[in-house]
Amino acid sequence: MLEDKFGRRFHYLRLSITDVCNFKCDYCLPDGYTCDSDRDFLSLREIQTLVKGFAALGTSKVRVTGGEPSLRKDLPAIIATCANTQGIEHVAMTTNGYKLESDIQKWVDAGLDSLNISIDSLDPRMFQSITGHDKLTSILTGIDKALALGVKVKVNAVLLKQYNSSELNQFLNWVKKTPISFRLIELMQTGDNQAFFKKNHVSGLPIKAQLLEQGWSQLIRDKAAGPAQEFYHPDFAGRIGLIMPYSKDFCNTCNRLRVSATGKLHLCLFADQGLDIRPALQQEDSQVLETQLHGLLGDKEATHWLQDGYTGGTKHLAMLGG
Repeated sequence: MLEDKFGRRFHYLRLSITDVCNFKCDYCLPDGYTCDSDRDFLSLREIQTLVKGFAALGTSKVRVTGGEPSLRKDLPAIIATCANTQGIEHVAMTTNGYKLESDIQKWVDAGLDSLNISIDSLDPRMFQSITGHDKLTSILTGIDKALALGVKVKVNAVLLKQYNSSELNQFLNWVKKTPISFRLIELMQTGDNQAFFKKNHVSGLPIKAQLLEQGWSQLIRDKAAGPAQEFYHPDFAGRIGLIMPYSKDFCNTCNRLRVSATGKLHLCLFADQGLDIRPALQQEDSQVLETQLHGLLGDKEATHWLQDGYTGGTKHLAMLGG
């Protein structure tokens, strides 16, 4: 089992398959994607070796991320590779939803179990203002299709003071009728968004207090769950989640490791740099990878230090899919 020196076990792999994204979200890529690094992304065979190695060490969940993962034409084959690996029990994906309506059936047929979709506003005009795309109606239709196919759906909204801070009631009304988990994420400071962060960061703690006052109850997290504190209410079809990376002890329950689209292991989203594991992947020998992972995990720190204004090597969230 992959375990660090603080006793944290890693059941969850976040695998980026591209850093390219076609959206221009103000908090991430306001000027759009710029190619400023090697774009020799992991091949399907390398991904197979990677997932096999992680699974042998106790990882049971793989989340495919980007950039925007649907921009890779071999996405269904990547999903199938993960789903057919012994030991992997759950295959998830994070997407901006651009191809959701047209491609959800192909992803499900390949073995996808759950989806995280970014929707930062339910107002079509505000959605277009944030992302640069008039796609909200299509994405909502895609969510309905995914739910009808039995896919577990989570929707992510980054809390933004100047954009969506007044939409909480609209979000709650949607969750009342729709069986999704709607997660509100505190804006995180990165190397490229410091001025934007200062203007727009909103704490999730007052929202948590409001939910508890209104009769919501907190769920117990599964061992392979993400970092959200999730809440349920008997009168609502869906749930509300809060991801608050600036809250006390946020990193105590860390259970996930990240691998970039070019084969770098990131022990934390805000680590100084990625650790190169691609030579082991190119050998197509998962046991070599397993040995290397055990050695590298000793460098994982207790916290991300975000609370001290530290952003590490993360210039923007599209680098590793969050």
